[in-house]
This record gives sequence, structure tokens and C-alpha cells, in this order.
Amino acid sequence: MKAQEIRELTEKERLEKVDDLGQEYFNLKFQLATGKIENPSRFKYIRRDIARIKTILGESVGEESKAVGPVKRIADKA
Repeated sequence: MKAQEIRELTEKERLEKVDDLGQEYFNLKFQLATGKIENPSRFKYIRRDIARIKTILGESVGEESKAVGPVKRIADKA
């Protein structure tokens, strides 16, 4: 999944996608343990997609905190 595709999703859809990918990752680990895994290289892509989505979620949280403005410290007033 490309970053642009992820940015087009709503925040709720992104969170659902992370949950789905986490479940798929768990299932792959289970298949690996039982020796019935068909595509072991899928681990790499799932981990990267999860990281990519979480990064974009973090960016959106960072933008919201910037919109509030800088926090003034009490020491700055002295």
C-alpha cells in the first residue's frame, strides 16, 4: 500500500487497516509455527505497511498539535 493511498483514507479507516494487518501478521506467525506458510516474504510487506500507516497517523496528530500553537512556559514569563 502506498503512502498516498493511506493519506486518502479517513483516520477510522487507517485504524481499521492497522487492525486488519495486525491480524494478518498474527495469522502468518501462526502458519510459520505450524510449518504451513505459503508466502514467508509477506511478513516484510505487512510490517512495512503497518509502520507506514502508523507514521501517517502520527503526522496527523503532529499537525493537530501545531494548530493549537506553542505552549508558553511559566519560566518564559520571568
